[in-house]
Amino acid sequence: MSKRISTVAFIGLGVMGYPMAGHLAKAGLSVRVYNRTSEKAEAWTAEHGGSHHATHREAAQDADLVLVCVGNDDDVRQVTTGDGGVLEGMAAGSLLVDHTTASADLAEELDAACRDKGIGFLDAPVSGGQQGAENGALTIMCGGSEADFDTARPALDHYGKAVTLMGPAGSGQLTKMVNQICIAGLVQGLAEGMHFAEQAGLDQQRVVDVISKGAAGSWQMENRHKTMIADEYEHGFAVNWMRKDLGICLDQARRLQARLPVTALVDQFYADVQVLGGGRWDTTSLLRRLRAVEKH
Repeated sequence: MSKRISTVAFIGLGVMGYPMAGHLAKAGLSVRVYNRTSEKAEAWTAEHGGSHHATHREAAQDADLVLVCVGNDDDVRQVTTGDGGVLEGMAAGSLLVDHTTASADLAEELDAACRDKGIGFLDAPVSGGQQGAENGALTIMCGGSEADFDTARPALDHYGKAVTLMGPAGSGQLTKMVNQICIAGLVQGLAEGMHFAEQAGLDQQRVVDVISKGAAGSWQMENRHKTMIADEYEHGFAVNWMRKDLGICLDQARRLQARLPVTALVDQFYADVQVLGGGRWDTTSLLRRLRAVEKH
């Protein structure tokens, strides 16, 4: 029987972590939080209860489960294995879960560091964006042992609609890479279709109403077509983060000798969006890039 989780620590209260930690509190778990900007942690505890702490190490003390959701590999290392990291505060028999989209190498590195201390580990990147986090409907791709997965799953189920063990440590991150590869090509195709419809003088909304019911339909089309038509991108998953993710994908692909020509091309299109000043725009801003190219 897996260990019962009653006290959790959540490190990183960004657009994803804030609502994810909130679901844990609403489920009745005792939640200890840390965020780099303390004002965000204070706001979270004012809304959800629990406790906020001055350091990530302090937040991790006495926690059965420590969840991390930060920016990139370096950020994860800083809050886990770095000086004052959570591993210094975690007890043997507890469990660390990293929700950050990071490299598979980092997952294997953390797995080894945790095993040295008698701590369980899962790499568990998520998909579904801010909307999925707020609705408790994330897809969570996990890498690690079956025993650690069974221990963590009841907690993860509070904000995940599809929580799946993909294999040993690193498998969650590799699966998330597949996810981002598929999204990159899909969003570029959607942007090109919407641009074509616009240039052809079609009613874009009516086009979407028709084709979304058939084989062309997708989550991106259903949830992003209205803002694309309106040319609004101050929301959603930022281009800067997508480029970070695609960089991880392309680096891994080189080592695996996997060919990703479309992914590499779309990554460069996102670089063009950054040049336009769109680093914080939603990834569907590939349509604005096409509009900008057409104007010139």
